[in-house]
Amino acid sequence: MQRTQLASLIAGICLAIDAQAMTLLDAFNAAQAYDSQLASARGARDAAYEKSTQGFAGLLPTVSATANINRISTHLTTTGIDRTIDYTQEVYQLQLRQPIYNRNNFELYEQSKLQVNAGEIQFEQARNDLALRVAQAYFDVLAAQDVISFLAAQKTAITEQLESAKRNFEVGTATITDTHEAQARFDLALAQEIAANNDLEVKRNALAVITGQVPPELRSLRSGVKLTSPEPSSMDKWVQSAEAGNFSVIVQGLLVDIAKLEISRNRAGHFPTLDGVATQSQRKDLTFTSPTTNTTSAVGLQLTIPLFAGFSTTSKIREAISLENQARANLDTAKRAAMQNARAAYLGVQSGLSQIRALEAAEVSSNSALESNKLGYDVGVRINIDVLNAQQQLYSTRRDLAKARYDTLINGLRLKAAAGTLGEVDLAELNALLDIR
Repeated sequence: MQRTQLASLIAGICLAIDAQAMTLLDAFNAAQAYDSQLASARGARDAAYEKSTQGFAGLLPTVSATANINRISTHLTTTGIDRTIDYTQEVYQLQLRQPIYNRNNFELYEQSKLQVNAGEIQFEQARNDLALRVAQAYFDVLAAQDVISFLAAQKTAITEQLESAKRNFEVGTATITDTHEAQARFDLALAQEIAANNDLEVKRNALAVITGQVPPELRSLRSGVKLTSPEPSSMDKWVQSAEAGNFSVIVQGLLVDIAKLEISRNRAGHFPTLDGVATQSQRKDLTFTSPTTNTTSAVGLQLTIPLFAGFSTTSKIREAISLENQARANLDTAKRAAMQNARAAYLGVQSGLSQIRALEAAEVSSNSALESNKLGYDVGVRINIDVLNAQQQLYSTRRDLAKARYDTLINGLRLKAAAGTLGEVDLAELNALLDIR
């Protein structure tokens, strides 16, 4: 009995947890653990960390051990006597080599440090992209839910108008046309509701692709929430921030530096190298007559001067110079794209705020117009179609107002992403605008 009660309690707790509405931060946290694009970026970042170790390895000593076993046959001729000696020879060698001057290895190490930085920046860029994708998918679901809510309210209002038209027709104060008009609007609203439910399912699945979860409900924006202009209020300052601080721009700048070092690294193919070499070797000649063992130790310097490599070094230098030009062009492209994205997002926020103010005023006016048309219909100075049109205008305005709020919030995130300042704290600020109950 007690086990049954405990199982029921646990099941109830699990159902209560599942029934909790998801917030924007909940969605982002789930996406960080589930999203495959972020997982790919994380793997690339972790791989980039190893570049530093590999680059530093070129500056460290290397130790190698070799062993050879040979069967040797020697033919000797002395004063008319020929003889053949067959024996086994074993050679063991231990060598330590320390690079003293190797320009190629120095450049590789400097490149490796830049590659680590580029990997970290690219991962942060992937997190920012994830934040934008989550927010877009989250607000897309809210917008789809709003459409269904407004259509349900519109259907209720149309139903009331349809019943009123039927009653008025029965008592002879209205024509059958009013009933047909109201029925047509009801059927249209029903068709729109079917399409809206399908669209909501598509949007919920899009969110699930990112987060791995299909929540039963999402927290919506609080009613009457006021959105503010971005700070700083100057578009030029946001554009300047994007030109210098955008993650894509920073990564491309690092790739330019890596390309410059690649030129130096290939030019190092013309430079000599100097290594310190310490060797210990042992040779055993296992003859039948007089086995011998020779042990040799040597410490010295080895200078290698490249003389001719079939023009490959010169070709690689030209290739590296061309790749640097490509990297610089990519940097210019990234800067222009970041600046354009910042301008578009800033204008989107400002336009969205203006639309919100205009639609808020239109909502008040549309509501007043609906009430006036209802009153006019009751006293006979307005016809049924006037009321239906006023109802449709009110709910369309409310739908557009909700969508304008979501678009403005998304453009605010895009603006910060373009400037390279987007962080989890920005999602937390949006999350605070949700109706947490």
